[in-house]
Amino acid sequence: MKARTSERLGDGLSYLFMLVTFAFFAWPLLWLLSLALRTRKEVFLGVSRFIPKAPTLDNFAMILSSDKFISYLWNALKLSSLSAAGCLIVALPAAYAFSRFQFKGKGVWMMALLSVQMISPLVIMVPLYRYMAAIGLLDSHFGTTMVYVALAVPVSTWILKGSIDGIPKTLDEAAMMDGCTRFGVFVRVILPLSTPGIASAFIIAVISGWSQFLVPFLLITKESLTPIGVGIFQYAGTQNDSSIQLLAAACLVSVVPAIVAFLALQRLILGAMTAGAVKG
Repeated sequence: MKARTSERLGDGLSYLFMLVTFAFFAWPLLWLLSLALRTRKEVFLGVSRFIPKAPTLDNFAMILSSDKFISYLWNALKLSSLSAAGCLIVALPAAYAFSRFQFKGKGVWMMALLSVQMISPLVIMVPLYRYMAAIGLLDSHFGTTMVYVALAVPVSTWILKGSIDGIPKTLDEAAMMDGCTRFGVFVRVILPLSTPGIASAFIIAVISGWSQFLVPFLLITKESLTPIGVGIFQYAGTQNDSSIQLLAAACLVSVVPAIVAFLALQRLILGAMTAGAVKG
């Protein structure tokens, strides 16, 4: 009886903790939604009223009908998708090598790869800008995409390695006995069986690229090439207090796709991240 009571108490505390955590992160988004549903007149009433008296979707309609805002969204989608694809091109062979080959310092290299993920772009901002300027890749989606790829490769490699670790090595050996080369095994066996991990790594890389701010802010100055994060920041700098409701609507439109994608695919993502975790 005591064990059951203790178990229920533990479950209750766990749910309470998750509820508090959810409220902590959801509250700013709810206030953003409240502002986005207000009219310009109601914005000046202050933030004391959480539920708008006369909710309206005009702010979202105005934002989505703006050619400039649509351009920001397209640039963000382009940069994040291309960088995710480029990330897979680099991370997949690396993950296969780390998973299947034995070489000196393998563990050190894996930790070194992960440590790169801990370096903030802010630390390398000045040398990165000077380097990109020297090779002529400022105001270029190609140059920005390459930086996105470099930032996303470490975590993608770890996710893909875990997925490949979950594939029995006997399948590799059987394919090679049938005449497959290493590259043939990689293409015909590893890639099809690690599809969930590949999809998860791609989604995470897209979300990471979509949420980037510092890199495009540093490397892109042309408004026609600006992604959504930087576009909203620049728009905010040119507006007055009467545009708060429009900025709130723009922020929601830019944030919601990433949140929805993660919530819809969280099982796939978590499954890929924990795949191979119990294997040596």
